[in-house]
Amino acid sequence: MTLLQSSALYRLWLFLRYAYGDSSLRRALAALGRTCAGWFRDSRLVRFLCRERKTLWPQSRTCRVLTACTACPGDLLHRWYLAWQATFDDSFFANLAFQLGHGTAIAESWYILCLWTIPFLYWDNAYSLIAFAFLLVLFHAGAMRHRSFRLDMADIGGFPLVFFLAVLLAVPLSYRPDLSARFLWYHLPAALCVLVTVSAVRCGEDLKRLCAGATGVTAAASIYGVFQRIRGVRVNLSYVDLTLNPDMPGRVMSYFDNPNTFGEVLVILLPLVLSLAICAKSRMGKVLAGGVWAVGTAALVMTYSRAGWVGFALSVGLMVLVLRPGLIPALLLLCAAAIPLLPSAVWIRILTIFNFSDTTTSSRFPLYDAALSLLRQSPVYGGGLGVDAVKAYIRAYRLYKGTAPFVHAHNFYLEVWMETGLLGITSFLASMAWSVKRGFWAVQKAAPSPARTITCGASAGLCGIALCGMADYPWHYPRVMVIFWFLFAMALAGVKVCRREAEQP
Repeated sequence: MTLLQSSALYRLWLFLRYAYGDSSLRRALAALGRTCAGWFRDSRLVRFLCRERKTLWPQSRTCRVLTACTACPGDLLHRWYLAWQATFDDSFFANLAFQLGHGTAIAESWYILCLWTIPFLYWDNAYSLIAFAFLLVLFHAGAMRHRSFRLDMADIGGFPLVFFLAVLLAVPLSYRPDLSARFLWYHLPAALCVLVTVSAVRCGEDLKRLCAGATGVTAAASIYGVFQRIRGVRVNLSYVDLTLNPDMPGRVMSYFDNPNTFGEVLVILLPLVLSLAICAKSRMGKVLAGGVWAVGTAALVMTYSRAGWVGFALSVGLMVLVLRPGLIPALLLLCAAAIPLLPSAVWIRILTIFNFSDTTTSSRFPLYDAALSLLRQSPVYGGGLGVDAVKAYIRAYRLYKGTAPFVHAHNFYLEVWMETGLLGITSFLASMAWSVKRGFWAVQKAAPSPARTITCGASAGLCGIALCGMADYPWHYPRVMVIFWFLFAMALAGVKVCRREAEQP
C-alpha cells in the first residue's frame, strides 16, 4: 500500500479528487443529484416497490406442512443428539461435523469457488448435484446440535416451489419423456442450491462470504478472459457477422464454451462483486473487490455480447438508482464521456443491436417462429423438459424453417414456456417479480448494512439477466442454471437477513 501511495498515479488521483471537490461542476452535479433523488423517492415505481402487503405464504397451510416435513430429519437428528449428548460432545469428529454444519454458508462459498472455476472440458454436471447434496447433509449435521437450524421454506416462497413442481410435471407430460428425464437431474442441483443457500444464511457476514466466493469465480474467469484477448482469439464466423463488423476481433469465452455464456455468467456475478466492494470493511477488501469488478467489466466488453452489455448496464443503473440516486447525473455524464473512448469495434457492435441485416440477429427470427408455432399447438404442456424434447417436437412437426441447426429458442421466456408449460412460465415469471419486488422493498426499508447492499445487488442482477434473456437462453448450460438460481437465492436470503436486522431492538 505504501508503494501505491508514493506513486505518481496516486498523487494525480489525489490532485483530481481535491480539484473536483472544490469545483462548480461538483456543486452542480450534487444539486442535480439531490433533485433526481427526490424525484426517485416520490416516483410511482418506488411507491409500487415499497408498498407493504401482507405475505400470506408463511401463514398458509401448505407452507406449514412443508416446513414440518422438511424439519423432520433435523428434529430426529436433534433427538438423537440429546439422547447421546455426552458421547457426541466428547467426540472430536462429531464436534467437527457440528462446526462445519453450522458454517454451511462458509463451506458453500468455497464449493462454488472450486466448482465454477473448472474448465468446460473437464466439467461434469454431476459435480453440482454432488456438491449441493453434500452441503444439504452438512447443513443437517449443524441442525443436529442446533434446534433453530432448520430448512427455511417460508423465506423461499410459494412461487419457486410451484415452478419446481412444474419442472417435475414436465417430465411425464413431455412429448418425449425419455429425453426429458435426464434434464430433471440438471434442475435438481438448482433446487438444492436455493434450499441450502436461503436456509444456511443467517446474517450479513454469511452473505459477504458467499459474495467473496462469487468474487473469486469472477476473478478467475475474467483474468483468463483478458489473457485470451492478449494472446489472441480466432474469429468464429458463427458468433459474428464480419460484413457489418469487419474490425471485430475474436470473442473471448474464458474457460466456458461460448462467449455469450461467459457474458451471462458475468452479468449474474458482477452485481455481487460490486456489492462486496461497497460493503467491505477494510480498504484492501474494497480495492480487491473493486479491481475484480473492473477486470470483470473489461472481460464482459471483450465477450462482445450485446445482450450481456445491456443487462449489465441495467443492473449497474438499478444499483445506483436504488442505493445512491443522487449519483445518477454523474453516472450519465461519465457514460457520455466514455462514448468517444470506446473502441470502434465495440461501438459498431452496439449499433448492430437493432440492425436486422446482421445475420446473428436475423437468424433468431426462424427460431422465434418455431417456438411460437410449438406454443400455439401445445400452450399448456409445451414440448417437454429440456432442449432435446423441444427439438424432437419441432423436428417431428417440421416447425423450424431456418438453415442453421435449431439448438434452443434464444429467448429465456419462450424456452422456459416450451419446456415447462403454462404452469412453469407463469410461476417462473411470478417468482422473478416476487423476489425482485421483495428485494427492493427490503432495500428501501432497511438501514444501511451489508445485507441491504447485497440484496440490492442480487435484485439488480436478476433484472439484468432477465433483460439479457430476451435475446438468449442462459440455462442452455446447466452450470449457468445453478449460478442463476444462486443469485436468486442470494436475493431471498438478503431479504431474510434485512428483515431479521429490522426486528432486532
